[in-house]
Amino acid sequence: MFPLKDDVPSQTTPVVTVGLIGLNVLVFLYQFSLQLAPEPDALRSAQAFVFEFGVIPCRLTGQCAGPADFPNPVATIFTSMFVHGGLFHVFGNMLYLWIFGDNVEDTLGHGRFLFFYLACGVVAVLAQTLVNSSSGIPMIGASGAVSGVLGAYLILFPHAGVLTVVVFGFFIRVVRIPAVLVLGFWIVVQVVNGLVTYSVGMLEGKAEGGVAWFAHVGGFAAGIVLLFLLRRRQALRL
Repeated sequence: MFPLKDDVPSQTTPVVTVGLIGLNVLVFLYQFSLQLAPEPDALRSAQAFVFEFGVIPCRLTGQCAGPADFPNPVATIFTSMFVHGGLFHVFGNMLYLWIFGDNVEDTLGHGRFLFFYLACGVVAVLAQTLVNSSSGIPMIGASGAVSGVLGAYLILFPHAGVLTVVVFGFFIRVVRIPAVLVLGFWIVVQVVNGLVTYSVGMLEGKAEGGVAWFAHVGGFAAGIVLLFLLRRRQALRL
């Protein structure tokens, strides 16, 4: 399923949501510009950027060390939220943020929403680090923070309609599906994939994969909890 838009109108201008999308896009364009340098400098520069500003679990837990000129490992928890691995990576995250972020921002208010977004991203990183504490592979992307937005949206607007592209083999259709089904299906996929990846990794003597599934799960759970902690008293809609 590929969501396109929801049917819950914004009550205020989602300045934080738009600002976060803009910042992510600007960072991605800078990343892309690094790849325009002559080879092999382009590949080296692009990889160095990811290793410098992505969060590396073993550095965060002190199980490995990075060069002295790297940012502090704690700082990379935040910088990693704005670094992406490719066009589809950043597009997918920003699409989800654009569809669901404005309504959560409406509910929490601009300042609280910014704190909420960053806090969900932090919990997401910690959740994945807990599973892969010795990993030397950088974690990048806004997925953990955006997952928190999805968790909050699911609680706030479970019956909202989400215009969704459904693909099943050669069958492609655009249908309106309740948010509880779209986001419920999404989190189930994250949990199942996370457990499968972890189980296979344990059998092979490692717990690493190409997608930080537990970051998604951790961010989603954080979004639900933080919604109840940060929401304005009259704002929660069930």
